[in-house]
Amino acid sequence: MNIFDTLQARGLIAQTTHEDEIKKLLETEKITFYVGFDPTADSLHIGHFMQLIVMKHMQNAGHRPIVLLGGGTTMIGDPTGKTDMRRMMTLEEIQQNADNFKEQMSRFINFGDDGAMMVNNADWLLDINYVDFLREVGVHFSVNRMLTAECFKSRLEKGLSFLEFNYMLMQGYDFYHLNQKHGCVMQFGGDDQWSNILGGIELIRRKSQKQAYGMTFTLLTTSEGKKMGKTEKGALWLDAEKVSPYEFYQYWRNVADDDVVRLLKLVTFIPLEEIAKFEQLSGKELNEAKRLLAFEVTKMVHGETEAIRANDAASNIFGAGASTENMPEFEIDAALIDAGIGVLDLLVTAGLVPSKGEGRRLVEQGGLTINGEKVGDFNLTIDNGYFKDDDMIVKKGKKVFLKIKKAP
Repeated sequence: MNIFDTLQARGLIAQTTHEDEIKKLLETEKITFYVGFDPTADSLHIGHFMQLIVMKHMQNAGHRPIVLLGGGTTMIGDPTGKTDMRRMMTLEEIQQNADNFKEQMSRFINFGDDGAMMVNNADWLLDINYVDFLREVGVHFSVNRMLTAECFKSRLEKGLSFLEFNYMLMQGYDFYHLNQKHGCVMQFGGDDQWSNILGGIELIRRKSQKQAYGMTFTLLTTSEGKKMGKTEKGALWLDAEKVSPYEFYQYWRNVADDDVVRLLKLVTFIPLEEIAKFEQLSGKELNEAKRLLAFEVTKMVHGETEAIRANDAASNIFGAGASTENMPEFEIDAALIDAGIGVLDLLVTAGLVPSKGEGRRLVEQGGLTINGEKVGDFNLTIDNGYFKDDDMIVKKGKKVFLKIKKAP
């Protein structure tokens, strides 16, 4: 199957600039393509994961990826999807984040002489002469057309700085630079990057009279259209220090029934024929599919050993006997317990709920259990009487368990 057909069959493609030409190109040639990553945080998150999946599909089919780290563009900040201007970051912060990205990406993408390339646009953007840039690049961009782009339209009412207005030009120049230096003919990105990709294709056409191409892929959303990747503790990071392999596994294990088959297609490499056997199932029959999804994604991100450990921990916790041996743990200052802490404060401190309001609703709906006893009073004070051997078991809903330990 043509890699284009594979991506399409798995539901990964959102938009293409020249569908027939791209399909033929990917079938008859081995191309160089790129995906950009702005290192605005110290870890990749699950939104980036979709980009890595597409890159791996393409690399497996013999095409060469360029990973572009936005050391230069991060100094400006992409206004796409943002309600406010990004915090200005230092070069040192950006470089540290970029180093972390590279380490995490190496688990998915094969780098090396014949493998993927990794470049940083700081190498060509930071030393560029501004007047020369305006003359060589700015002249090819229509302000009228730029203002119709969704990434700018959504920000005009609140205010769009001139700093951010330059972002599209810089990303377009990245594509042009990679096209000239490395023969890169296609840019991939999330569907929110469509306008920026078109800007680069147009710049290449105007400056080099060459045809370049663009493809965007599906954003990771639920069947209800809500963006995935948010947990009560924040983003679903790929860094095990930020989100443990067990928590990561449980996120995928607990996806909605309506989402599991689609997600197996989107974020795993399980053959479509195997996924098809789950399509007519529902309810508890989908548990096997959810375990498979959780295991495969955790294996890719954290390795097979951690995936097995997370799977075993979940089986021990939720199976008969509910073993606490592999249960996720949280350490709390013993002084807080000695003094007595409100149950809502405890839930927030342990990261089980984002706010006391959410904790109160959890208690009111009968969704909180401590040491096997349902909690009915949101004014309950937790003290040493709730701890046995310095441990207390908290259960949120049907599937979230946490062992809270008193710190020495």
